[in-house]
Amino acid sequence: MSATPTKPPPALRPYLTTRHELLWQEADAFAAEYVAPRAVRMEAAPGRVERKVAELMATRGWFAVTVPAVFGGLGAGHVAKTVLVHRIARVSAAAAVILQATLIPVGALLHFATYEQKSRWLPRVADGSLLLSIAVTEPLAGGHIGGIETTAERVGNEWVITGSKIHIGNCHIAGAHLVVARTAAAGVSTSQALTAFMVEADRPGLSVPDHRAGLGLHGFSAGRLDLDHVRVPDDNVVGEVGQGLAVAQSSSILYGRPNLAAVSLGIHEAVMDTTTTRLKTRPRYRGALSDLPVLRDRIGGMEARLRAGRILAYQSVHLLDQGLPCDADLINSKYLGHLWAMQSAQDAMELHGAHALDRDYVLQRLWRDIQHTYPPAGTGEVQRIRLADAAFDEDHIQWSERFAAEAAWARPGPTAA
Repeated sequence: MSATPTKPPPALRPYLTTRHELLWQEADAFAAEYVAPRAVRMEAAPGRVERKVAELMATRGWFAVTVPAVFGGLGAGHVAKTVLVHRIARVSAAAAVILQATLIPVGALLHFATYEQKSRWLPRVADGSLLLSIAVTEPLAGGHIGGIETTAERVGNEWVITGSKIHIGNCHIAGAHLVVARTAAAGVSTSQALTAFMVEADRPGLSVPDHRAGLGLHGFSAGRLDLDHVRVPDDNVVGEVGQGLAVAQSSSILYGRPNLAAVSLGIHEAVMDTTTTRLKTRPRYRGALSDLPVLRDRIGGMEARLRAGRILAYQSVHLLDQGLPCDADLINSKYLGHLWAMQSAQDAMELHGAHALDRDYVLQRLWRDIQHTYPPAGTGEVQRIRLADAAFDEDHIQWSERFAAEAAWARPGPTAA
């Protein structure tokens, strides 16, 4: 796996502007200089939360890549976001996930927050002084939004929030959390029972237990939030009271799924680079392993999946930037992007033989990291159900179309600067 900057492949040219290509080069250079040296240390110390990479990305304004310039952001759109996450994930999926995890609540603020709320929080995201997390998943409900048990009760002009959230990305480094809680009595439809709140990390009653390393993504913090009668003012409500489901679902589709497709793509490319390098340099008979037809057949399958996953990842966000309805395309890019990268990672493990089992070999990290792009933003079963909705023309809410004004930052053709 190489961190050397590369040019975008020709197949992506319809989706990339000159600005995107410059950002591609910038991300590659950043990954080579700052991420690659830390990736080994992050892997060697899985119990340590990586903060420096987050700081370095923040100083470049990358956490505000989709934030309009009026709030201090880059205003570059979703293709640009995918470029950043994809290119960093080639070198370190953990570093890329640090970036993508803050981008999800940023999207929620862009779509649902008032102008005053955007003015309060987004400039701090843009200047790097504030990282965010989104807190939806719970210990008992998991990703089932309708099963959320965390409650928020109005007391005067404040809300009192009590409950627990788990698998919260960036929970140890975020300065504020977008928390979805139940604000209606039992029996009320989920579409009206939940509300989203911005909860600052220093609010009394909010605690974050010590970081515990997961299977992969070492250095990335994905832990638990406990809220014990945490009070927030009424103006910390994001969207309308009862709009929490819409906040969570739209953020997951428009940001979470394409972000994870980009992470999977970066890992997939790293798997391919690692494997082809190994086969080309490993002697066998009077040539190299790469000369054996049985191995070339496996590599051909990996290459086919990689090329298809790359197109899906970029085509879907290109449609989003153009303001076109593309919810199913975003869902599909996440679903197949993970599936294909997972299949290639398993092929790579088998093609490496016992060498893949060496603790310090990079392929083992890649195999563990790709497992982490399956559960977030909906498992494969969830994605297939949503795709079935599209097949039966039952996907009545098109978040990509509803937020077209925010999604289509610039309407020029694909060759524009």
